[in-house]
Amino acid sequence: MKWAYLIFIRLYPLIARILAPINPKAALWVNGRKGLLQRIKADQINQTKPIIWLHAASLGEFEQGLPVAELLKQQYPSYALMVTFFSPSGYEVKKNHPIADYVYYLPMDSYSNAKAFIGMTKPVLAIFIKYEFWYFYLTELQKQGIPTLLVSGIFRSNQLFFKWYGQFYRQLLHQFNHVFVQDPYSASLIEPIIGKDPISISGDTRFDRVLEIAAKPKRHEPIEWFSANELIVVAGSTWSEDDQVLQHYAKQAKGIKWIIAPHQISSERLAECLQRYPAALLLTDFEKASGIEQANTQTIVINNIGMLSSLYQYASIAFIGGGFTNEGIHNILEAAVYGKPVVFGPVYDKYLEAIEMVEIGAALSVETALDLETTFKELIEDSVKRIEIGHLGANYVKEKSGASVKVLSFIQANRLLTN
Repeated sequence: MKWAYLIFIRLYPLIARILAPINPKAALWVNGRKGLLQRIKADQINQTKPIIWLHAASLGEFEQGLPVAELLKQQYPSYALMVTFFSPSGYEVKKNHPIADYVYYLPMDSYSNAKAFIGMTKPVLAIFIKYEFWYFYLTELQKQGIPTLLVSGIFRSNQLFFKWYGQFYRQLLHQFNHVFVQDPYSASLIEPIIGKDPISISGDTRFDRVLEIAAKPKRHEPIEWFSANELIVVAGSTWSEDDQVLQHYAKQAKGIKWIIAPHQISSERLAECLQRYPAALLLTDFEKASGIEQANTQTIVINNIGMLSSLYQYASIAFIGGGFTNEGIHNILEAAVYGKPVVFGPVYDKYLEAIEMVEIGAALSVETALDLETTFKELIEDSVKRIEIGHLGANYVKEKSGASVKVLSFIQANRLLTN
């Protein structure tokens, strides 16, 4: 399978360059890597602090790794933090995040890029979040004796690691000095490959992150005015398939207001949301609207990135998008932490927290538009049930916290960093 991997890492940049003229995300991916190694070299010429390297594929993984990064910055202020992203959706949103001393796109995996990047930045500790397995980077890190951790890893039996032809990918697991997994099942899958000692069942650092966000939620005055004393459905990270199911209820439900945050905020998707939902305005238009226009608005469509995690505080019911697509649901913890009842579509089998929350009655999955209508009606008409389900979810999040401290404790106990 190594040959397939080598083909992939060569084809991916080529395809991105072909798509760049017509695909904005591909253009960002390509343009962000032009002259990248030269910029990194220039940045590092005068660097005197030792570097901790945190790599995240995209925005969600960065948020997942952020609690660990914050603890490391607090405990080891004499170190610099370098964050890398593979995807533009992470880099473009977080490239100016104050926690990081350096933020870069990750140069595409190759022998020369890995050797150059690691040689320039000289990290003393590398932390990869959840799913990132880059052969040449991991190999070079181990070759240079740089401790490398996988944090919040989660594994499923259908992944390449566990196929008869997956020996190449199984070798990648050996490149980590320690693997922190979210659950016992993940540990049971990789233990026959790397043994028991390099594995810790730490839980998921996302629980720590959402608790941190909810403790100091950002306020938004226009949303607060819109939501005051109203029944509010916040539908986060929705796809077209989700909106098709939601619109049937939204157009006939009386006395309910909607906040829709589509997963993509292209002009086409925003226009689609405005068409599907009743009396809808983009957030930026709502903010500029007259008092009468605002009073007549039933739906606000969010046309920016970064607000969603704080919008759930205004919800009576939270709907999480993705469950009516093949990809599966997005982050349900961002809503559950506020004590809101969480509803999503049928595709959630890849997400342990969703499975567990459905099992304990802290979240509700719906199969069809009719199921959604029935579920929403029950939650709206029965405020006691609505509150009880929300409390179950909030308690679940609190009980699952602490993964970040476990990672920090391991780093301290094994003296991977020194003050």
